[in-house]
Amino acid sequence: MSASKQAHKGNRAQTARPEDERLPVGTSFAYGLQHVLTMYGGIIAVPLIIGKAAGLDGAGISVLIASCLFMGGLATILQSFGVPFFGSQLPLVQGVSFAGVATMTSILAGGDGLPEVFGAVLVASVIGLIVAPGFALIVKFFPPVVTGTVITTIGLSLMPVAAGWAMGGNAEAPDYGSGRNILIAVGTLAIVLILSRIPVAMVSRLSILLAIVVGTVICLIFGWADFSHVLDRGVFAFPEPFAFGMPTFSAAAIISMFIVIIVTFAETTADIIAVGEIVRTKVDSKRIANGLRADMLSSAVSPLFNSFTQSAFAQNVGLVAITGVKSRFVVTAGGVILVVLGLLPVMGGVVAAIPSPVLGGAGIVLFGTVAASGIRTLSKVEYEGNLNMILVAVSLAFGIIPVVQPDFYNSFPSWVGIILHSGISSATLMAVLLNLVFNHIGVRSKDRTDRSVFVAGTGRVIRREELERLINHEALLAEGDTVKAGKIVDCNGEEVPVVTEHQHEKVVEAINKGEARTQEDVRRVIKETED
Repeated sequence: MSASKQAHKGNRAQTARPEDERLPVGTSFAYGLQHVLTMYGGIIAVPLIIGKAAGLDGAGISVLIASCLFMGGLATILQSFGVPFFGSQLPLVQGVSFAGVATMTSILAGGDGLPEVFGAVLVASVIGLIVAPGFALIVKFFPPVVTGTVITTIGLSLMPVAAGWAMGGNAEAPDYGSGRNILIAVGTLAIVLILSRIPVAMVSRLSILLAIVVGTVICLIFGWADFSHVLDRGVFAFPEPFAFGMPTFSAAAIISMFIVIIVTFAETTADIIAVGEIVRTKVDSKRIANGLRADMLSSAVSPLFNSFTQSAFAQNVGLVAITGVKSRFVVTAGGVILVVLGLLPVMGGVVAAIPSPVLGGAGIVLFGTVAASGIRTLSKVEYEGNLNMILVAVSLAFGIIPVVQPDFYNSFPSWVGIILHSGISSATLMAVLLNLVFNHIGVRSKDRTDRSVFVAGTGRVIRREELERLINHEALLAEGDTVKAGKIVDCNGEEVPVVTEHQHEKVVEAINKGEARTQEDVRRVIKETED
């Protein structure tokens, strides 16, 4: 092999993963800004809520917001760029988790203030850092029937956020839900759809960002946007460590916060698997463990800079799906922008001045895309001869209940509410539990692998000794299968690979480990056994 061919092969090997694609610096920061605008409303919502619950004035809340932006940026860089043992190296944007809001407000109600909150976050995150690798081992219990259910729930549970933005963002404002706000949101949505149809890759991929800019400019022209307060917090300010005092520690607060950490584990695992499905890259237990460790390390450092638990933002998973930009370095650029926003309050003020209805119009597309990605995953699942339909139905129901009826768990013990109040957590826990009961406990390995169509939704193979029997008895074929020239062709027109017993065992093993999730993955495993 010539030196040039070897070099070319080496370059291909280095860029084999879709998420490792490197775009021009300017393009990366443009797409990164789009990620920041998508999650900005969410990342400032938690410090606003906690700041008000703690009785802080405007200046104190501004410190919390700047701190959360700063730490969210650092956490995003760690998660997407990654270092050994820390970071999933996937396009995941990190920010303050909503999962801990109820717990933190309960701690504040005890009267010990923010120092006790920061102390609980610090200790619980350190414990989470220790146990993260063990939690990652459950990845084999996240087959497509589970991941598809969770991804769909993520999208559906975020729709109230988009609706709230579209109505104005502030439920106490006099114009909340006004016709004007709804029209702004609908107009922004229309701009997104129009730009998405323009046959210019750069324009269509930046349709969300461009629509937000156009929508904001239109609002500014009509006097519906206010940029007069962008300098109120000054131009530059470095987050002051322990600005609200040294952390204090309470066993009860730490225990309750650790429950939040477990919920965060479930949400982040679901987001890692979701973005892995969208990017079409390999996600195994090692990668999930690295992602969870990055979550916990950034969460443990956050209290030092007046911030809270960090986790992946589900809305940005939707942005990856709709733009098709899979590069993790784009998200790293977004992390840099977040750090700058945390250091430059004037820039944060500009972003904060974007009218909520504009964000709402963009959010409808983004969050709907997340749900659609989950539905696409569920379409790969086999529902015949098993209880997967019930699994999906019950898990989705549990995920939607807290969304449509937030007070559903109010009469339950507080720890139940902490775990199940999040629709994402409810759906994840129920889907994993039912998958264990229906597809693992009491089901012999032979029962799961003897079928010619095995582990539906991840890829299919047929053993050589079964091929002739299936061809001669077409009634045994899976729905949508046909026989062409002595080969089995599935409903998508793809030939189902014929394998040896040894190859069959290797494919089963790869799927059980979460290393084979698509037909392409199955073919890769087969090729590896040939080598």
